[in-house]
Amino acid sequence: MEKYKEIEKSIIKKFRKDIWSKFVKAVAEYELINENDNVMVCISGGKDSFLLAKCIEELQKHGKFPFKAHYVLMNPGYDEESLNTIKNNAKILNVNLEIFDSNIFDVISNVDDSPCYLCARMRRGFLYNRAKELGCNKIALGHHFNDVIETSLLSLFYSSEVKTMMPKLHSTNFEGLELIRPLYLVKEDDIISWKNYNELSFINCACPLTNGCSLIDDGTSKRKEMKELIKRMQKRNKNVDNNIFTALNNVNLNCVLGYNKDEKKYSFLDEYDK
Repeated sequence: MEKYKEIEKSIIKKFRKDIWSKFVKAVAEYELINENDNVMVCISGGKDSFLLAKCIEELQKHGKFPFKAHYVLMNPGYDEESLNTIKNNAKILNVNLEIFDSNIFDVISNVDDSPCYLCARMRRGFLYNRAKELGCNKIALGHHFNDVIETSLLSLFYSSEVKTMMPKLHSTNFEGLELIRPLYLVKEDDIISWKNYNELSFINCACPLTNGCSLIDDGTSKRKEMKELIKRMQKRNKNVDNNIFTALNNVNLNCVLGYNKDEKKYSFLDEYDK
């Protein structure tokens, strides 16, 4: 059996409970992919986006309705070794990779203030424009369960707000485009297990400015800090990650001081005496 077929089989057999079932649940529960959608699957070169590609391929083959998908790599200026690694992995995984170039790394190399923030904004712009060119109505990203809870803690500790990474979002600048995150319920440890089981090796981050960056706001240390915090807490309570996620689905508005909706702020005092 060819290697890519073994990899595909592992997703729906060995990792059915931890990856495939959670992927399918997220797609159905959050209504992420519908009949006749045209989805641009963003490939970064890492384990998450390549797993996402294989899951969406499987859904195309055996799902209940037809939809289109483009598997797209935006090359921001990767070095030759990194780009060859990505191309080789696409070949191993039998992913029909569409590559287009940008000059993002050249631009951010001349920026001293918040290069990661600028890089993230430019990436979004290039990807949204490409999706429009391809006639896509949805852009799929490889963010997973751990990204969700880490982002939630980052917002709480560093942005002074209770806010999470949503499973889908309408684009505010590109009408008719929607961003979706089909790996929303899949845990990173299970993605790592899938990678190791299939003896795969992916790039982590090929950014020329930093090593292993996660491209968040003002640096690389804060998300790592959240990862370490959650791992420490799990030593005392193994379900702490699930509890954080459940809390985001279980906000009791009767017991919060205030909240924001549609750029309007509300206080518990607004209805306190009613």
